Amino acid sequence: MDLRAIQAAAVANKNAKDLNLTNVELEFCLLTAEVGEAITAWRRGEDGFDLELADIQLFLVALADMTGVDLQDAVERKMRINADRVYRRDDRGVPIKITEPGAVR
Repeated sequence: MDLRAIQAAAVANKNAKDLNLTNVELEFCLLTAEVGEAITAWRRGEDGFDLELADIQLFLVALADMTGVDLQDAVERKMRINADRVYRRDDRGVPIKITEPGAVR
């Protein structure tokens, strides 16, 4: 299943269950709550960390749909941008971006 299909299926599921499909601010809050649940599961070594990551993905694609973003296209474009970036490490070993390709491709 590609990202577009996941996005469509997630939105269809939310629609079938009469869940939020319009309130962007609420969706950001719910997404943030899922991130909190994921970090808690990871820190405690609990089962279900993978499902918390899946919840994050599902809220993210729903948010993209609400805002008219084709997330698959955006991810593909961002990956090309990231691939073209060049970094160097400073004296502490921290990567510093030294080139920034154009944001639109």
